[in-house]
Amino acid sequence: MPLPLYLLALAVFAMGTSEFMLVGLVPAIAPDLDITVGAAGTLTSAFAIGMVVGAPLMAALARHWPVRSSLLGFIIAFAAAHAVGAVTTSFPVLFATRIVAALANAGFLAVALTAAAALVPPDRKGRALAVLLSGVTVATIVGVPGGAVLGSLLGWRATFWAVAALCLPAALGVLGGIPAGRTPGAGGDGPALRSELAQLRRPRLLLVMGLGAVVNAATFASFTFLAPVVTDTAGPGELWVPVALVLFGVGSFVGVTVAGRLSDRRPDAVITVGGPLLLLGWPALAVWADRPLLLFSLVLAQGALSFALGSTLIARVLHEAGGAPTMAGSYATAALNIGAAVGPLIAATTLTTALGNRGPLWTSGLLVALALLVAFPLRAVIAARPSGEVLR
Repeated sequence: MPLPLYLLALAVFAMGTSEFMLVGLVPAIAPDLDITVGAAGTLTSAFAIGMVVGAPLMAALARHWPVRSSLLGFIIAFAAAHAVGAVTTSFPVLFATRIVAALANAGFLAVALTAAAALVPPDRKGRALAVLLSGVTVATIVGVPGGAVLGSLLGWRATFWAVAALCLPAALGVLGGIPAGRTPGAGGDGPALRSELAQLRRPRLLLVMGLGAVVNAATFASFTFLAPVVTDTAGPGELWVPVALVLFGVGSFVGVTVAGRLSDRRPDAVITVGGPLLLLGWPALAVWADRPLLLFSLVLAQGALSFALGSTLIARVLHEAGGAPTMAGSYATAALNIGAAVGPLIAATTLTTALGNRGPLWTSGLLVALALLVAFPLRAVIAARPSGEVLR
């Protein structure tokens, strides 16, 4: 894989830390700002909504901008939003900073995904996506648990400052490793924006985007509220939250890595094997959430299965959106974050029911079941190579 791909992954690590860090900070943010845990959890949805809106908007604006300048601008805006979030005492302001940060993250990821896909042959798009998403999974292994520990020791605001500081090496990596130039397909020789947007009328593209969104909704429904499960239901204490996050992150890294090798050639195998296992795992986690050993084991497994299935479906988005060279990354980003926005909102409604902290886990199981009901009869359609794309 090309070196610039790994430098993009470094920046994705900084942004991924921010996207996921609230999982470990929700219990601390709620009392500090005098809001409920469910309300604090909506900060994750705010970020995801900003990503959904921002991905196509920022990608369209950046179509004719130099790649390096676009990426640097998005990183600077991202850092500034976190600095404001670190000092505010107002929940609405914090909510707004999450949207601004998400818009910057969306722009960065949309450009980065498109650039990453253009750096490799068509039959390696899945592997390129795996490298890029490894920045997210390493964030769940190192950045998010580290942020949770930092938040426990110094307060949740310190974690926001730490993310802002992480943007400096990410910016230097982009500046030093990404050549000056325009996004692939931009300029006079690329397709018109209207033509790229017309790709969204293709049923197969909409299918894989929808499935990716539902699977990611299942992931975020539980991941957002994992901390209360660990501290209240399982009961080992607050300092065990980072352990659960590390296990989920390790699992997600393994899942993305393995799926990256299979998603280009055998996406149907990932769906056929990984889908049912993921479906079984969420109810099992809900039933055994009060048993720490089983809880931590299943968190590891669900991290691997969630990201294996989710990254495979998102890789299919990049394949199916080959006719939209500057917008394909935004379609993948939007699919991921529609799920990330909807999942926590649905899960939050279950916290006040008799299911309590286990409600989000049952929600994840239902969402995966919905995805598989659609995906299984259409496995051959999902796995089919887009017309004009040949295997090398």
